[in-house]
Amino acid sequence: MTEGEPQIIHLLALGWVLLCWIGYTAPFVLRKRPPKTPERKRDRTSLVGIALQSVAYALVWSVRRPLGTPLVSLGPAWDWIGPVLVMLLGSVSVWMVGAAVWALGKQWSFAARLTEGHRLVQEGPYRIVRHPIYSAMGGMLLATGLALSHWVAILPGLIFFGIGTAIRIRSEEKLLKEAFGSEFDAYVRRVGAVLPRLALREDPSYPC
Repeated sequence: MTEGEPQIIHLLALGWVLLCWIGYTAPFVLRKRPPKTPERKRDRTSLVGIALQSVAYALVWSVRRPLGTPLVSLGPAWDWIGPVLVMLLGSVSVWMVGAAVWALGKQWSFAARLTEGHRLVQEGPYRIVRHPIYSAMGGMLLATGLALSHWVAILPGLIFFGIGTAIRIRSEEKLLKEAFGSEFDAYVRRVGAVLPRLALREDPSYPC
């Protein structure tokens, strides 16, 4: 590997992440707006989680290292492994969020709520995890951090994101438990919250 190649590889990975962000936001911006459905119930506790997740993103975007440099110097192998990991994380996250928004359809909402005729979505990426949009958010956060951020921002960013996500999961799943009862309990036992097959506990409110 020549002297300038590592910098080019890391810059390419950063460019890929920026493209992934466009792909990530596209399903929300371009989705067809369904007719408004009467709202049955909303839990505003999820807004606290949204705020904490926003802090996490602010950290990884604002505390940056010099462009084209690796997160840590671990030898020539990392000059390939790091960028490849970044591009994989970004690509999987874009697929997951697009598939999740498609599966949710008119039920997608910024904050936790139930609408009239709400159903328990279990197809598409919801067969793999209960909250694929949060999985995608975490993937994009980590990909951005690995491609752009200083290491001192990534750990607190992940902590803020983890706490915020746990709050949002508890808020949403409280509503789903009330609405779907034993059907939701069975879903929780079968499918992980943000990682595949991680939520194997009996407590359906446990934010795995």
